[in-house]
Amino acid sequence: MKSDYKRLGDYIQLVDVRNREMAVTRLLGININKQFMPSVANVSSTDLSSYKLISNGMFACNVMHVGRDEKIPIAFYTDDEPAIISPAYIMFRIVKDELLPEFLMMHLQRPEFDRYAGYICDSSIRGGLEWERFCDIQIPIPDIKEQRKYVTLYKALQKNQQTYEKSLDDLQLICDTFLETLKEIPSKERIGQYFNLIDNRNVGAAIDHLLGINVLKAFMPSKANVSSTDLSKYKVIRKGQFAYSAMQVGRDETVRVALYTEEEPAIISPAYLTFGVDGKSRVLPEYFMIWFRRPEFNRFGWFLSDSSVRASLEWDRFCDIRIPIPGLEVQESIVAIHNTLEIRKRLNNELKTQIQNLCPILMRGIVEGLSANESENVESREVMG
Repeated sequence: MKSDYKRLGDYIQLVDVRNREMAVTRLLGININKQFMPSVANVSSTDLSSYKLISNGMFACNVMHVGRDEKIPIAFYTDDEPAIISPAYIMFRIVKDELLPEFLMMHLQRPEFDRYAGYICDSSIRGGLEWERFCDIQIPIPDIKEQRKYVTLYKALQKNQQTYEKSLDDLQLICDTFLETLKEIPSKERIGQYFNLIDNRNVGAAIDHLLGINVLKAFMPSKANVSSTDLSKYKVIRKGQFAYSAMQVGRDETVRVALYTEEEPAIISPAYLTFGVDGKSRVLPEYFMIWFRRPEFNRFGWFLSDSSVRASLEWDRFCDIRIPIPGLEVQESIVAIHNTLEIRKRLNNELKTQIQNLCPILMRGIVEGLSANESENVESREVMG
């Protein structure tokens, strides 16, 4: 494989196009997985004309805190419709035909690239990476035919994953339509009549697996420092039970409630409420959880929350919420569809991760091939000498 290390700056050029006409309002950021994502910044009173306009074929990167994050957020924009990004981001494009942009993006996803970028960043608190230093990075650039071979393989895997992802939209539509038809049931029922509060404490501090609930209504490892905390006061949650946090519903516009599905019990904050579905009722816990995840449920919970600073949704108000309760067979059907959708979403995320992890493996072959060529060249020079 014919390949050489070349200075990156010799192949790229800065781009600075501003959103002067205010024609674009789609604001994107870059995450640590080197992907564009919708920005969470509040720009309601911001002059978007100063934001940078990015279009197909351009790269964007945030070089302000590479050392702190030990990763350089950088992404290649492939959408047909332009978007805007923060004016603090750097944009550039490739200006030589000897380097494919997709091939460069594959190299930029290598952990070795992030480590080296962190190594050469400045000594500021954030650990910024100046543009000149970024341009001085040496990267392997094989023959264009070799680049196309690797890019074709990678893009084929991406296309398969994207096709699979689109099929999830159809399944999501079926699930949403199913629930919308249930809303036509004339009589909605108060959910509290089906719940029993549970208050089992962690006697003897036998369990140390501490969990919290995030805004996505999923359990997550707690970030609280409990090294000197009496865990015997914490509540135990078991499979099939719900955990509920009444606090900050209005602030977060999310009702934090989650269904625990693991076999091994865990503990949660004593500030949470734990409840289960009455064993005599013919309502599935999973059916309730499907309704709890709906955006409409969050909005209504926010509407019902009190006027305190935390805007809490007290237990009694939570219990007063009404939803349609169909027969058990209908519940089982919608739960089965939803479970299938969740499994496929998880598989899709795993597939995306595996494809992303493939980049370093492919690039390693190029780098190792280059190293082998260099060794052969050294040996040849020694023999000739």
